[in-house]
Amino acid sequence: MENENNELKISEFRYERKFFISDLSKYEVEGLVRLHPGCFSEIYSKRYVNNIYFDSFSFKNLNDNVEGVSDRIKIRIRWYGNLFGYIQKPKLEIKIKKGLLGMKKVIPITPFFLDENTDFLSIIYSIKNLSEILQIDLNAVIPTLVNRYSRTYYLSNNKNFRITIDSEQSFYHVKNINNSFLNHHDDKDSVILELKYDKIYDDDVKKITSIFPFRITKSSKYVKGLQRVLQISF
Repeated sequence: MENENNELKISEFRYERKFFISDLSKYEVEGLVRLHPGCFSEIYSKRYVNNIYFDSFSFKNLNDNVEGVSDRIKIRIRWYGNLFGYIQKPKLEIKIKKGLLGMKKVIPITPFFLDENTDFLSIIYSIKNLSEILQIDLNAVIPTLVNRYSRTYYLSNNKNFRITIDSEQSFYHVKNINNSFLNHHDDKDSVILELKYDKIYDDDVKKITSIFPFRITKSSKYVKGLQRVLQISF
């Protein structure tokens, strides 16, 4: 998604509006989406999303999110399917946020094996094909969290609005090596609905959001996960 001048354009960003839902089940939320006048239909198959998050030693990315800093980043390795074992198609994702607008740079990386002996820093240090535009020193980050959740995908009939529904969240606190993965925190009750669309459709978004019986909220799986595994609050 880099342009010819190797610069980030605001047109590359899209709106990402989240709804944190704790009083409805995943099936009830999916039912509301299917009955929406926007005629959302499911695309892709439901799948499990897995992430390894990285942050600075001072947890800058976490603090920026909690403090509501408009321009911030998130660094993670993502893959789909099984959480443990041979990870065949992992990707480094650099999530770039500007307020409610977001985009991500996605870079395929070398497959690895995830178990208690995995050296996370050796994985991140081996990534060499980052563009200069990102200006991220991967040698200055540490692994902080592993999370996993189930995701379903929907697209409106006019193809302008996309919805994802995340549930069955699990969080693991990690350090660089010697992770047992025996202790984890589950959140089986809450559901996160995210509405994603290009900037040019922002004038029409109320036609979508006004139908839902829940409000847009600030919800970060990274922040929530660290709150759970570190037993801290903000």
